[in-house]
Amino acid sequence: MVKVGAGRSIAAEWVARHARSDVVFRGAYFSGSTVGLPDDAELPPSSDIDIVVITATDDPPAKPGKLRYRDTLLEVSYLPWSQLVSADDVLASYHLAGSFRTDAIIDDPTGHLRTLQAHVAGRFAARPWVRRRCQDARRRIETRLAAIDAFAPFHEQVLSWLFPTGVTTHVLLVAALRNPTVRLRYLAARDVLTEYGRLGRYPELLDLLGCRNLSARRVQHHLRELTKTFDATTEVATTPFLFSSDITPPARPIAINGSQDLIDRGDHHEAVFWIIATFARCHTILAADAPESHRALAPAFHAAVSDLGISSTEDILHRAGEVTRFLPCLWQTAEDIMASNPEIGG
Repeated sequence: MVKVGAGRSIAAEWVARHARSDVVFRGAYFSGSTVGLPDDAELPPSSDIDIVVITATDDPPAKPGKLRYRDTLLEVSYLPWSQLVSADDVLASYHLAGSFRTDAIIDDPTGHLRTLQAHVAGRFAARPWVRRRCQDARRRIETRLAAIDAFAPFHEQVLSWLFPTGVTTHVLLVAALRNPTVRLRYLAARDVLTEYGRLGRYPELLDLLGCRNLSARRVQHHLRELTKTFDATTEVATTPFLFSSDITPPARPIAINGSQDLIDRGDHHEAVFWIIATFARCHTILAADAPESHRALAPAFHAAVSDLGISSTEDILHRAGEVTRFLPCLWQTAEDIMASNPEIGG
């Protein structure tokens, strides 16, 4: 198994060989679940090394996404330089600040990233900034749920509801100064709620997702069906989407094997979020590139979301309203965590 330090070295080599020579290159840094991990930590096969490449253009090209380089799975994204100009804006952004809490810089030709990192690291745990990042996550929930398009295809509606619903976990993770991870967000949120004596809130998060009463056997069934859909999708996908690289053979260890790992260890509820996200993304691709397969495989997807209590647009809008009504309780829990967190200062 690859060590995190070795993975970082390989990622830095990729940046040097494939990104640094671009005329719009302005730097690169690590992001995601490996930030803050020691070099000797193991990188599971169901994890990747996230790299953010900074470009001078405000309209960067489509991200390379997941790619395998020297037997290491990398996730490469582009970020416009303009989003990192203001150190305070970065400090207030819940999805940007964490990468600058520690030294996660890969390459810094301008020197700006070092200055930015010093600014963010020195203020990261100050209560006003932690609260602003929690508010940033809360706003994301509110604005994205309000923007659900009731006339969009059903699989797109599911995605529009699912991801902001999942951001409820990020509010709590940010309050605890934890990485707002993507695929393992529910597992991480459960750990935080346990640590801070608020585990009673966790079933409510699962209820909002709709999986609290799902059995491991049923989740396993949906993963088997997803596997068929995933493999069928990778064979026909041609239309580019922001998430296209998540539905490719190199991403299979994360999308499929990673979910199986969670089920195998008894965390089947925590596997549901990424199973449904991947299912809906596959059908977004199939609807564009293989309509007949989209229709043929749709019953398995509909069965999975039906088990969450969602069978129609009306269900989605109702569930979005439930999440919105839960936000005051969620916010109070976040405030309790901030008040109890010994790392957070005044």
